[in-house]
Amino acid sequence: MLPPLIILDVQDAINQPVWDGKNNPNYLDAIERLLSAWRARGANVFHVKHNEANPNSSYHTRGPWNAIQARVAPRGDEPVIAKSQNCAFVDTGLHSVLQELGAEQIILTGVVIHNSMDATIRAGKALGYEILLPEDATTAVPVNDRNGKTWPAQDVFDLSLAVLGSEYAQVTSVDNVLKAFTG
Repeated sequence: MLPPLIILDVQDAINQPVWDGKNNPNYLDAIERLLSAWRARGANVFHVKHNEANPNSSYHTRGPWNAIQARVAPRGDEPVIAKSQNCAFVDTGLHSVLQELGAEQIILTGVVIHNSMDATIRAGKALGYEILLPEDATTAVPVNDRNGKTWPAQDVFDLSLAVLGSEYAQVTSVDNVLKAFTG
């Protein structure tokens, strides 16, 4: 049985100017490759959708960019799990659904590595999941710190992967995931 594939926050919101400067503009292609392989095998796919209460957010619940991007939109009975926090395990049914499946391992993809991906990975590890993180199926954006310095997206990405890979997730690639699980 393939581990569940989770696609996190890949909504039209991520294409708005506030999220410009992504280090890995091909992350969506990588997610599509995994999604196609999982669908071809009838494996579990979960779409996590951020519904932000703040009306100024590009992810606002009733905002024009809240929809899951068409390229990775759910099909058939693929569940959509709504979240309102940065972590997919907080106040959602994700953990319960994964427990019902008997999942011990998950594959996490989506946006952005230093925000909701990070929070979800850390919580997932604390809940006991082995998390596979295909680095080419996520991205980062530049970050401005409290002193006004802008950290380039690639630096944010590299540091985030180093930290998460040291303790919380197995950093890998889509090619390695596909090779391991689909031959």
